[in-house]
Amino acid sequence: MFRTALRNVFAHKARLLMTVLAVMLGVAFVSGTLVFTNSLSQALQKQSAKGFDHVDVAVTGKWKEGEGDKTGEYHELTRELVDDSAAVPGAARAIGVVQGFTALADKDGKLIGNGFQSQGGNYWGAEDPRYPLVSGRVPKGEGEILIDSETAKRTGYKVGDTVRMSIDGPVLEPEITGVFTTDDGNVAAGGSLTLFDTPTAQKLLGRTGTFDEIAVKAKDGVSDTELRAQLEKALPSDAVETTTGTQLADDQAEAIAASMSGLKQGLLVFAGISLFVGTFIIANTFTMLVAQRTRELALMRAVGASRRQVTRSVLIEAFVVGAVAAVVGLVAGVGIGAGLRSLMGTLDAPMPDGPLVITPGTVVSAFAVGILVTMLAAWLPGRRAAKIPPVAAMSALHAQATTKSLVLRNTLGALFSAAGVAVVLAATTMEGSDGQAPMGLGAVLLIVGVFILTPLLSRPLIAAAAPVLRVFGVSGKLARQNSVRNPRRTAATASALMIGLTLITGMTVMAGSLQKSIDKMAASAIEADYVVSMANGRPLSSDVEKELKRADGVIATSPMRNAYAGVDGQDEYLTGVNGATIGQLTDFPMAQGAFEVGGTRAVVDEDTAKSHGWKAGSAFTLVREDGAKRKLTVSGVYQANELVRGILVDTAVLDPHESDPADMMVMVKTADGASDAVKDALEKSLGSNPAIKVQDKQDLSNEIAKMFTLILNMVYGLLAMAVIVAVLGVVNTLAMSVFERSQEIGMLRAIGLDRRGIKRMVRLESLVISLFGAVLGLGLGVFFGWAAGELVGSRMATYELVLPWARMGVFLLLAAVVGVLAALWPARRAARLNMLQAIKAE
Repeated sequence: MFRTALRNVFAHKARLLMTVLAVMLGVAFVSGTLVFTNSLSQALQKQSAKGFDHVDVAVTGKWKEGEGDKTGEYHELTRELVDDSAAVPGAARAIGVVQGFTALADKDGKLIGNGFQSQGGNYWGAEDPRYPLVSGRVPKGEGEILIDSETAKRTGYKVGDTVRMSIDGPVLEPEITGVFTTDDGNVAAGGSLTLFDTPTAQKLLGRTGTFDEIAVKAKDGVSDTELRAQLEKALPSDAVETTTGTQLADDQAEAIAASMSGLKQGLLVFAGISLFVGTFIIANTFTMLVAQRTRELALMRAVGASRRQVTRSVLIEAFVVGAVAAVVGLVAGVGIGAGLRSLMGTLDAPMPDGPLVITPGTVVSAFAVGILVTMLAAWLPGRRAAKIPPVAAMSALHAQATTKSLVLRNTLGALFSAAGVAVVLAATTMEGSDGQAPMGLGAVLLIVGVFILTPLLSRPLIAAAAPVLRVFGVSGKLARQNSVRNPRRTAATASALMIGLTLITGMTVMAGSLQKSIDKMAASAIEADYVVSMANGRPLSSDVEKELKRADGVIATSPMRNAYAGVDGQDEYLTGVNGATIGQLTDFPMAQGAFEVGGTRAVVDEDTAKSHGWKAGSAFTLVREDGAKRKLTVSGVYQANELVRGILVDTAVLDPHESDPADMMVMVKTADGASDAVKDALEKSLGSNPAIKVQDKQDLSNEIAKMFTLILNMVYGLLAMAVIVAVLGVVNTLAMSVFERSQEIGMLRAIGLDRRGIKRMVRLESLVISLFGAVLGLGLGVFFGWAAGELVGSRMATYELVLPWARMGVFLLLAAVVGVLAALWPARRAARLNMLQAIKAE
């Protein structure tokens, strides 16, 4: 039986090629994902470890818990502690480290990197071993800085240039005195690192006379644990704590591995989708191969082969196909991993240098996935083959599906579909994350149910295309009949395309609806023309609002000043606003009362009001951190959104109890409205500060939606793999169908249907199958997009379902193109059949 199985594989090489390709693509995606994420993780870990090469022990300050209601105290790291650390017997040196946000502008005045990747620090002494100089000299005073070599390369800055920068205040224009190299991960990710001399860094970064950390390097022959023990004896235990560089590197490596885990799981989900789609092709291929070999298999039964042996022979074929696909897929996966690394660089997300990592686990996974998926998909056709009675060897009849099996299949499909719809609808009534798991379960049940019912659905849906197919005469009529001749095969082929389009359509519906909702949120709740905030998300200096008030054309401003206070024994989020102008700058829908803020009047959002049992007119007492109490009255209850929520009070209520008031944002209304000229004027009034963002409502909306757009584009790219696999399925089905119908095609040629007519027939059949799968996919995608939107809508008041008709039309058109392209080779093959040889074919 083993030799027979191998002979069958070599006898049907062309017919198994598409199956090999389908499995290969899935395996390539899995192995490529593992190669890429393992390579990225190892490169980041090695780079992170390099960052600790100059740190054997890190010394940090401790928090001392406050007594009673008093706030805790942080023990600062002073120069004396640095000197004491350097003086221990095992220390080669000790460096005081200062670090913080530093916004550096490029030559166009734009911030380099994003706010969280733009960092600043100190250059220690005359020669800092952490940052080897490439050119220039060390900085001295506020007017001089060093920049990293990657930033110099990206921006074109060189020694002697003057740059614009800011930390948390006015714009500075220092001169670049040198360029250095660094292993800093933020720089590798596209950010920047700016260094000052130590006194300047301490002054600018808010660490006057103190440090964020002390990095201690051990002498040769002294281990980091020995050095740590010496430091713990020499330094006050109640003021500092110590951590070895090895532990820091291990912690960082663990954090990197955890962050890679999410990326890896996300990519593997899409690889699983491709493999799931591929199982339809595999099952389809082996079903057709078994059907074509009915006589052969029945004869084997007649001469003594058992059912188990027949099944085993089919599974051996599947094993060989899966093993070949796994080998090719693994090689292709290594290429995909390398390609993803290069792609990261083109997307302004450069990866650190490092080799491609191909672990034994990746190799095992590739073979396990390739072989197991193929054998599992081929098991059912193999089991059917074993049931072929020996008497079938005397006829050319293939076993037909019985009425009982069709009734059972349709009943099972209806039950799965009904259960799926019920679970999805139940999930839409739940709140936020509570409904995610039930909705996922319902989606799986519904997709499985529709797949089982697809043969039943194929006849009426394909029949609906009959009027259009009549236009193509005999070829169109034959194409329709061929499409429904074997409903199970048509269903399996169409389902592969259906799954890909279901996911793509669902994501498109969600993304379009979210974009509309975000636009609506920004437009409906904010009447301000501009929102001003820090690039790194940290608070603005209160001086920013003062500068904006003095700018030409500004008619109203209000800060959004954050604070916390105790209310009824629990902490509540407070937002301080200018009560006199906030009404001009916002327009929140009111559930109760009026939007009046000032004096003792405050407005609260619906969730806060509900949690405390408040309504318009309710009184409550704020308890601040310094113990001060203030009684306020709820003047109104508003509908919150993602931008503003919580308790809004006048800044006069907050400021007396704030030592350093800071604003998360400032809203601005101008006499001339939003325009490029007004925006430029506002930026200039703030000194063209690269650390500060000035955004109109559209900018704000785009920034919020940017993440969704990026995710959607990634999903499109990843799901393209599933669609490619589905295309292979259509090609495979048509090729098999042409082979099966060789005699029939020969007869059609003999009675007058020309080669053009044969080609048209095969192409129309492919087109009908592809559009059938597309219609099912679009329908399911819209349903799932609506259902997922209901979950989002429970937490986003402005959510509104938007059906992207234009994009869905494009998807339908693409499905038609897929059908036409997939039919090119099978149609050409059918048209070139020799009619006499085809008529004699069995």
